[in-house]
Amino acid sequence: MKLTFAAATVALLAGPALAEAVTYTTADTFDDVVFSLETAIQGKGLVIDSVSHTGDMLERTKADVGSDKTIFIKADIFSFCSAALSRKVMEADYMNVQFCPYDIFVFVRPEAPDETVVGYQSFPDGPMKEVEALLDEIAREAAGVK
Repeated sequence: MKLTFAAATVALLAGPALAEAVTYTTADTFDDVVFSLETAIQGKGLVIDSVSHTGDMLERTKADVGSDKTIFIKADIFSFCSAALSRKVMEADYMNVQFCPYDIFVFVRPEAPDETVVGYQSFPDGPMKEVEALLDEIAREAAGVK
């Protein structure tokens, strides 16, 4: 890929755009929400590619990076994809590859130990809104939100 110096400079100065997250909060336990999330994903005929145990990693490494702060009591990120939907959005714009696999996160914070949050990254207008609708349906089901 060729970038002119001006284009590269603009890209570096602009930095990454911060995506907004859509979240739902429930009084259900972390384990119950995780079970509901796994069930919702599989119920759509999708396969979970990976689960990142981000909360565990941050807790395990906090002293190694000079911190004593606990960010999450628990936090996992579930990654999965839909072959049919991914093909559709990437045929519309091949740069939508940057959003795959799709992630839904679940976490509990020390400040609110009786609340579990489930959510996902919102996507730009266009074809990715169909993926966002799928993620929203799954996240709502996991959180027990109608």
